Amino acid sequence: MNNARYKKLPLIATAAVAAALMALAGCGSSSSGSSSSSSSSGAFVLGALFPETGSLAYLGPAETSAFKLATKDINAAGGVLGKPITTATADVSDADHADQNTSGAQSVLSKNPSVILGPASSSVVKNVYKSISEAKVPEISMGATSPSLSGVSPYFFRTVPPDSVQGAVLGNVIAQDGVRKLAIAVFNDEYGTNLRDVVVKTAEAAGVQVVYGEKDTFDPTETNFAPLVSTIKATNPDATLVIAFDQTKQLVKEMSSQGLNTGSKMYMTDGNTADYSKDFTPGLITGATGTIPGAHPSDAFQAKLKAIQPGLSDFTYSAETYDGSILAALAAQKGGAVDGVTVQKNLAAVSGAKGGTECKTYKDCLALLKEKKEIHYVGQAGIGPFNSNGDPSKASIGVYKFSADNKPVYDHSQQGAVPKS
Repeated sequence: MNNARYKKLPLIATAAVAAALMALAGCGSSSSGSSSSSSSSGAFVLGALFPETGSLAYLGPAETSAFKLATKDINAAGGVLGKPITTATADVSDADHADQNTSGAQSVLSKNPSVILGPASSSVVKNVYKSISEAKVPEISMGATSPSLSGVSPYFFRTVPPDSVQGAVLGNVIAQDGVRKLAIAVFNDEYGTNLRDVVVKTAEAAGVQVVYGEKDTFDPTETNFAPLVSTIKATNPDATLVIAFDQTKQLVKEMSSQGLNTGSKMYMTDGNTADYSKDFTPGLITGATGTIPGAHPSDAFQAKLKAIQPGLSDFTYSAETYDGSILAALAAQKGGAVDGVTVQKNLAAVSGAKGGTECKTYKDCLALLKEKKEIHYVGQAGIGPFNSNGDPSKASIGVYKFSADNKPVYDHSQQGAVPKS
């Protein structure tokens, strides 16, 4: 993706939000920082599972940069309970590499982490959350948005809204754009089908007829999209919604080849709202609309991330990764211990579930905790306090338009409440 994403373009769309994201990972695993565990050294161990390889590897740089920035900021403020924190990370790839999902999780668990950030994929979370929860380690996903994960474990949290929010926003945007006949090309994946269901419900309630895809899916490993596109085209849709990951490139090229909607009558979600300037001919998807759960990163925050990784241009889930790291460290500080049980018990409180004084940086929040005050960390992602299901009680969805060079350009954000059920 490109910084152009963060320049504003006009877009006529307001969405009433009702209730909202994806998958991460890689091959092989690695750890960074000290190998000392929290139990043996008394130090807070910040663990994380990232997508350094696989279909969502393009998200890795933003997440790892935010993770490093959070570690730097925590230690610069004095660490946790007076000691510098250490880190342990692994590449878990994507849902097509289940063995890597589990081996990456086990690699980080072997370092006795105080918390684990990620994965960002709903499907990958499904493959690893039980082992993480059984180890009594809290898990904070920065990108897993499946509604089915709400309350899945008392040890599972997320700094991104469930897809009920993104789906409601996108369904309303589609209806408000005047679409009357919508086709949906969605892969058979936990992320895809859950998001599709919310879009369908919202769009149909607004008068849109879903002519294809309400129940139909395609295999995530599919490479020949000619039959699918031909079937969709026969339904004569006004617009097409594509819910997929890297499969989007081949699918959209086939849509173009057969004359199916690829410009202003095409919609995408966070899984494929990416920079296609090197993949498509100029103008191929100009005017297409995409949505991405999460807050628009401020210029100041982007600058800090670029100092960590020069050339960084895609900031997706960076704010959510950063905030998850800060919240976990604050939870340990509040609880007076670095074990997972203590962190889990205090995460909601430091997120503002008990009210408290608002604070925007780890340093400021730490000072308040040392004064034995309740705090409400207000971070980069702009989420509300964790609810009883471990979801943020409110969150933002960014709406984007694709420019002439096939890059997503940020327009505005919609914020809505996240239901508890």
